[in-house]
Formats: sequence, C-alpha cells, structure tokens
Amino acid sequence: MQTVLKHLTQNCVKVSTSCERQPEMKLKQPVCFRAAMEQNHLDREAISCSICLDLLKDPVTIPCGHSYCMNCIKGYWDKEDQKRIYSCPHCRETFTQRPALKKSITLAGLVEQLKKTGLQAAAADHRYAESEDVACDFCTGRKLKAIKSCLFCLASYCEKHLQPHYEVAPLKKHKLVEPSKNLQENICSKHDEVMKMFCRTDQKFICYLCSVDEHKGHNTVSAAAERTERQRELEERRGNIQQRIQDREKKVKEQKEKVLFINRSADKSVEACEKIFIDLIHLIQRKSSDVKNHIKSKQEADIRCYIHEQKRLEQEITELKRKDTELKQLLVTEDNIQFLKNYIPESFIKMHQNRVSNYSTYRIISDFHQISSLNDVKAAVSEAESMVQETVANRWMEISLTEASLSPTVKDRDELLKYSQELTLDSNTANRYLSVTRNRAVKKDTEQFKDDSERFDGSFQVLSKDSLSRCSYWEVQSSGRFTVAVAYKDISRKARINECTFGLNETSWALECCKLMYVFRHNKTLTLISAPRSSKIGVFLDYGAGVLSFYSVSESTTLRPNNRFSVSGTRTLLHRVQTRFTQPLLAGIRLYETGDSAEFSQLRQDSFYNTTTRLNRVQATLTQPTPAQAQTVESDSDSEYSRPTRPIISMETFPEF
Repeated sequence: MQTVLKHLTQNCVKVSTSCERQPEMKLKQPVCFRAAMEQNHLDREAISCSICLDLLKDPVTIPCGHSYCMNCIKGYWDKEDQKRIYSCPHCRETFTQRPALKKSITLAGLVEQLKKTGLQAAAADHRYAESEDVACDFCTGRKLKAIKSCLFCLASYCEKHLQPHYEVAPLKKHKLVEPSKNLQENICSKHDEVMKMFCRTDQKFICYLCSVDEHKGHNTVSAAAERTERQRELEERRGNIQQRIQDREKKVKEQKEKVLFINRSADKSVEACEKIFIDLIHLIQRKSSDVKNHIKSKQEADIRCYIHEQKRLEQEITELKRKDTELKQLLVTEDNIQFLKNYIPESFIKMHQNRVSNYSTYRIISDFHQISSLNDVKAAVSEAESMVQETVANRWMEISLTEASLSPTVKDRDELLKYSQELTLDSNTANRYLSVTRNRAVKKDTEQFKDDSERFDGSFQVLSKDSLSRCSYWEVQSSGRFTVAVAYKDISRKARINECTFGLNETSWALECCKLMYVFRHNKTLTLISAPRSSKIGVFLDYGAGVLSFYSVSESTTLRPNNRFSVSGTRTLLHRVQTRFTQPLLAGIRLYETGDSAEFSQLRQDSFYNTTTRLNRVQATLTQPTPAQAQTVESDSDSEYSRPTRPIISMETFPEF
C-alpha cells in the first residue's frame, strides 16, 4: 500500500505541475491523468476497500498493513467479538486484542484528491465496451466500458459519468458495485419498482407494492436484512469448513509424522539387522577358525602318535627278523640239548602279538570316534541354518520396526534417573470428581466440574499433558490405592467403563497397586503379581523398543559426615511388557477411594544428594459419588483379591478390581 501511495502521489504531482505549466492541457486533464496512470500500471483496487469493494471512506490501516473503510472494518470485527480473535479480511492475520483504529489522514487526502481529478478509476482503461463488457448507460454513440454499477439508480457508469456519485452529496449514499448486466433483474416486472424486499414465505424478491398487495400478510423483510441473516449462516458454514480443514490438516500432519517415524524406525531396524548378521558372520568365522585349528592340532598329534607307532613297529620287525634268524639257526642245530634250551613257546609269541594288535585297534577306533564327532557340529549348523531361514522367510512380518537403541540395561535407580521426564497432569481430562492442583497433585473431590468431551466419565482417572515417544522414566506417589498407566491419546473418554478404563482396552497398559498385591491389565487380560506393597511406583518406557517396565521404589536416608543427607533409592522390577507402540503415549493415574491422592514425583539427581521430591500434595474427601460411580467403587473392592485365581485370567470371568 505504501508503494502504491508513493507512486500515486508522484504521478499526481507530475501531472498537476505539467498542467500548470501548460494551461491548454487543463481541458485534457482526463487524458493526462490516464496516461500517467497507465505508465505506472496502477490498479484501482489498491485504494479500494476489499470489504465494500468501493473507494476507501475514512481509511484506516490495521497492524498487518492493509487498509479498509473505518465503518467496514468496525462492522467486520463486531461480528468477531464473541470469538475474542480478530483477523484481517484480506490476509487472515489474527490479533488477540482488537486493534485501535485511527483515520489515515494522508491516505484520506490522497483518495479525495483522486476523486476530484478523476484518477480514481485509473485502473479501468478507457477502451470502448465490447460485447462481453458492461457498457455505460449514459454514453451516447459508441459507449465506453462501465467501471461501476449503482444498485439505487439501476444503471452502469463509465469513469466520466461516475464522477457525480463521488461529488454530489445525495449520490454519495448510493451503493456502487462492480459492473453488472443483471441490474434489470432487480426491477419488479409487475410494478416497475426496485425489488428491495424479500418474501420468506414464497422465497422470492419483491418490491414494496408487492408486499402490500399479493404478498400481504407474508413474512417479509428487507433484502439487506435477509442478506445479513444468510451471510451469518454462510459465515458459520465457512467456519465449520475451516474447522474441518484444520482437523484434516492436523491428521495429515499426524500421518506425516507416522510416516517419518516408520521410515526412521525402518532405517534403524535395517542397521540393527546388518549388525546382527555381521556379528553372526564374525562368530561363524571365529568358530570356523577355531575348528580348523583344532583339526590341525589333532592332525599333528595323531601324526606324531602314528609315527611313534610306526617306529615301534619297525623296531619290532627288526626284532622279529632277528628272532627269525635265531629260529632258523636253531632249526639247523644238531645238538638236541641246545635246541631245547633255545626253544620259545608258541603261547608267549601269541600273547605278544595280541598286545600289539589290541593297542593298534584301540588307537584306530579312538581316532575314528574323534573324526566322526564333527557330525555334531554339522547337525548344529544345519539346525541353526534352518531356524534362521524359517524366521526370515516365514515370520519376518513379526519383526517390529523399532528404534535401534534397545532398552538400556538398568542396574540401579541412578541409571533410571538419567531418563527422568517431568510430567504434568492435564486437568481437562480429569474426571469431574478429580481435581488437579498446580498440575501436580490429583485428589478426589466432592465438587463436580463442568463436563466436556475431554473428561473421563466412568472412571476416576486423568492423563498427562506431555506425550511420551522416547526413553522416559517417571515415578508416582500415592496415599492409597491407585493405578499407574500409559495410554494412547485417542483412548475413549465417554464410552462404557470397560472401554475407557485404563487396562481394559487395547489402547492402554496399567498397573494397579493394591494392599496385598499388584495387578497388571491390558485389553481385559490381567496378571496378578505378588510383591510387597510400595506407595511409590516407577515407570520406565522405551518407546522405540516397545518396552514398558514397572518398578516398586523404596528409599533409605543416611546422614553423611559432612552433615548432608544421602538418600539412596532401590527399585524392584514388578512387571515388564514387550510390545509395539503405534501412537504417542500419555501417562495416566487412576484413583479409587474417597480421600486418596496421587502425584507425579519431581526427580532430580546429583553426586551428593539423590532423592525424589513430592510437590503439592493435597487431599480431599468425596462424600456422595453418583450411583454409577458408587457401583464402580463397589466393584473395585479389594476383597476380590482373596479369591484363588490363575496368574492370567479373562475379565469376562474376573470382575474389575
């Protein structure tokens, strides 16, 4: 707008100066101004109000830089008073406070100057009207193109003949619109009067005479009033459409986030898969090398044994040959006495031969047994190969697309505190018998808050404001019976109790802390956990790996020599869940009895003082819950835990605790 005003002012000054220097040009003012405006290609819309589509009257400029008639923008913002948000009709920029309006003296003076000189219609070139154009009704001969139509006069005007509507006081009140060929449709064919009224009974435009004649007694209003009514309906319809657009855009954004999450998770899974198989290959290579080295060592040992045996046999052969020579000599001995002295019994020879044969057979059998032991390795490798092929080929769809960072191996509570996340409760989701104090403590109260779509109806529970989509750890402290849970954002709030209560549906996981035991619930299936009761429960979530762990937390305080307290915390794993999360999660708390309270603990960690600090603990009393809630509390009686049950049972046969 500032640029347009600058060029417009410069052109007016140039043309005015040129006309003063050349008096004969004053008779041709419109031509001079027209040429000046055509040179700068200025559009009449630049100094027109985008609400009434007319030249600016009492122009004002709002903070975004756009200008309007003062009355037009006031009327527009009056309709937005209920929303408490004001917007620019042109660029839709919003303002939380209604801007103060001041008349732009410079812009108003320029508009008045343009009206007097005739430059206000500079954007409408003075060409003659064609067949598709609206012609001026006052031009004689060849008609010029009309730039405005008057709804009061029911006529269209070119630039020249429009000037009286800007200069004559009575004509300034007429309503000017863009050129229209349908002005005659506003004339009553029966009475030849302008139809300024609307009959709601017959749903048609009528003139005043029609209203007192054939439409007498009908529901008639002015056309302006009907326009205002229907415009309000259109604005409401448009508001609904804009809300739907915002909802769809929000869902599109969520879908994009899901796609991004899946892509990121898939990339991490591919990296993890590569690492698994690379490690497996390295393991196989190492084991293969170990087996080869073992075989070579066995080979060398066996060769040494056989060489030793070979040498021994060669020595025996030499000895046997020597014996054979002696026997040969003995056979040719003629002296009977010497023959009998040197005679060797056959039994001794057979015994020696059997000893050698048995030793050799033992060595051969032993060697064959050791060689055949590789069949066990072959069988193990074959079995492992079959399992890998079956898993990859047949069960690959069970592989979760998770973050590559698996759950940390938590050894003590200090490691858990590294993943601590500060959480706050969302009071808009709290049951109307629950109250949230400073976004920390939640209590049961007798006061019934105003119900809305975000509140839980049937269960005394509340969600956190903060979403959980990474490694997170938090703790909940309570004075009585309570439930800690995680749930998707879209968990039902107004459905039946079984559909919106933590742990009784597919969208939530919950651990209930009772006097005698713990109960883990998910999708109407529960697991009973026998462990000492703790008033503080820690929850660790690894969203990417799909791991949810519940811990009972206990603390012990020790006074150090430097007079500083050291609070050491221990945690005991109660239950762990391995699943796949598909949406961002919220933390949740549920209460049961009147006077119970629970809160998120503020976690902090340092080298000298490790502790958890509870904030804003507040208790209240619930005296008379509604019948439906009383029934819920009754069904939640701890006496159910005394029944003998299986570790995992269906909610169809086991009532809610």
